Amino acid sequence: MAVIEINGGVRLSGEAVIHGAKNSALPMLAACAAVQGCCRLENCPALTDVNAAVGILRYIGCRTEQCGTAVCTDASELSRFDIPEHLMREMRSSISFLGAVLARFGRAEISLPGGCELGARPVDIHLSALEKMGAAVQERHGIISCRCNGRMKGAAITLSFPSVGATENIMTAAATAEGTTIINNAAREPEITDLGNFLTCCGARISGCGSSTIIIDGVERLHGCTYTIMPDRIEAATYMAAAAITGGKVLLRQVVPEHIQPVTSVLEKMGCRIHCTESGLLVDAPRRLRPAGTVRTMPYPGFPTDAQAIIMAVTCVAEGTSVFVENIFDSRFKHVGELCRLGARITTEGRAAVVEGAERLTGASVTATDLRGAAALAVAGLVAEGTTTLSGLNHLDRGYENLEEGLAALGASVIRR
Repeated sequence: MAVIEINGGVRLSGEAVIHGAKNSALPMLAACAAVQGCCRLENCPALTDVNAAVGILRYIGCRTEQCGTAVCTDASELSRFDIPEHLMREMRSSISFLGAVLARFGRAEISLPGGCELGARPVDIHLSALEKMGAAVQERHGIISCRCNGRMKGAAITLSFPSVGATENIMTAAATAEGTTIINNAAREPEITDLGNFLTCCGARISGCGSSTIIIDGVERLHGCTYTIMPDRIEAATYMAAAAITGGKVLLRQVVPEHIQPVTSVLEKMGCRIHCTESGLLVDAPRRLRPAGTVRTMPYPGFPTDAQAIIMAVTCVAEGTSVFVENIFDSRFKHVGELCRLGARITTEGRAAVVEGAERLTGASVTATDLRGAAALAVAGLVAEGTTTLSGLNHLDRGYENLEEGLAALGASVIRR
């Protein structure tokens, strides 16, 4: 079993280059199934979730190839519309293939997705939207079957919640639908805009990405393109947290500052000096941090749920009390027990967690149970006295490309064994 060993107490300094966004790469790879041609996705991160998406593409007949830091696809001759359970269970975002496959074949058959256990993430929003676009949907024994006669049909769709996954599925399905699709209460995350830009490069007609109303005028077919994936804002937040918790000074390259403004605001409140330079985003942290106050996760442009655990780790050694309210998922405090093994003082009740900053953390053996919890434990280990041994790296590798190497390049004493 692989583990990461961290000897805490080193003040980080130097530069970190941010990889391509996982949450952009995955829906784009799924959308490649709807493209009748070749696509080249530049700046694609080397992650196990990306490997899982590539595995699904290959299963349905798409030719794929790793081209350095790019993934090249050729979906000219797809042969299957079904995705088996063992492939779907490798990641939660596998549901993104539903709209693409349905648009391409007029049929799709998938099982419910897997990935991190974060509580309820119902797919009913996806299915009801596709039904409005002309799909007949059946669910039996965990298998979802969708069928439509001819092309999908444009429709006016109002989401009950600004779901990122549902917005992405609708956008991809609507790109080649007959007529116009309007998505009201659409997700506004930067990854939505990134997907919209990719589909536009493939010939789609999409407007309004980044706002709560997205309009898609369907075209007959999509063609291939070369597209560069945006930087990963959650990886950027993780390196910012690593600098903050160690009292470090770190320059982040290939980052879009406005994408991480909610995280920046919290860290600045805690005493970090953060500003843009010609080279990137510079994070300069004090020796002891102030509390974060109350942090509430919200859909973009609010504080991202994916950064909740990571910033919570930082508050564990801040001076004073911080409160986190999780409004997106109902089971996203699983990292709390492991942080407490390091000496953190955290109590939870329902969707709220109260963190009393401790003078110090102490190294221990901890196990990650989800992706962002794994990153939080790695961040906490950077400041814990002694050695922290982190297991459950299969979760970390889903969303971070060689995180231990990036931290080591900043001076951290960290190694994977």
